[in-house]
This record gives sequence, structure tokens and C-alpha cells, in this order.
Amino acid sequence: MPPPIPRDIESVGTKVLDAAFAVHRELGPGLLESVYETCLCHELRKLGIDFVAQAQLPIFYDGIRIESGLRLDLLVAGSVIVELKAIDQMAPIHEAQLLTYMKLANVRLGFLLNFNSIMLRDGMKRLVL
Repeated sequence: MPPPIPRDIESVGTKVLDAAFAVHRELGPGLLESVYETCLCHELRKLGIDFVAQAQLPIFYDGIRIESGLRLDLLVAGSVIVELKAIDQMAPIHEAQLLTYMKLANVRLGFLLNFNSIMLRDGMKRLVL
């Protein structure tokens, strides 16, 4: 069994979710992903949480660094990846995508958030490596 997520990282995760719920409560479903990302970034700034939007993620393969153009929607406090969606329904590939990003970035906690859900909690997945 892997070690538990450190308390400080769990705290960051909780704040991310609080911010996401605030955005969804205000805007509801049906908008573009970019709108939700901008508003979530605003909420995180208000909370004083460091983050990088559209963080570039290089890939290391066979001893070389590949600037592949992979981008994380949000890398929060250097320890939580947030992948945003605004789609009808999430598919297993979305979860696999986030897990791959987490592995490549060496991050143990990630959230997949689909803002195109009537209730955000129904469009949310918490993933742990």
C-alpha cells in the first residue's frame, strides 16, 4: 500500500475543490473549458495558492528530453495536477490521461473536473498514484 498523501498536499487539494465548487456554483454547466480555467485560476489567486496554468510538461524518454507540447491545465502548489473538462461525459481515457500526466510529472495527487455536470461532484474524480 502506498504511503498516504502528506497533509499539506491534501490541504492544497481541498482548497482546489473548494475553489472549483465556488466557480461551478456561480457559473453552472455549459460554458467553455477555458472560461472555467480562468475563473478557477482567479479563485486560487484569491486564496493565495501558487499555481501554473497550462504548465509545460516535458517527456524524458531513453535518456533524452522531449519538448512534446504536453500541457497540464493546472499545476497547483507544485504538488497537485488539475485536468479540466467541459464535456458531455467523461471516458476512461480522461482518467488514463491524468494518471499519465501524474506519472510523468512525479505528482501523486490529481483531480479530473468536468464542469459540464449538473452537480460538480458527479463530474469529479480524485486520483492518487
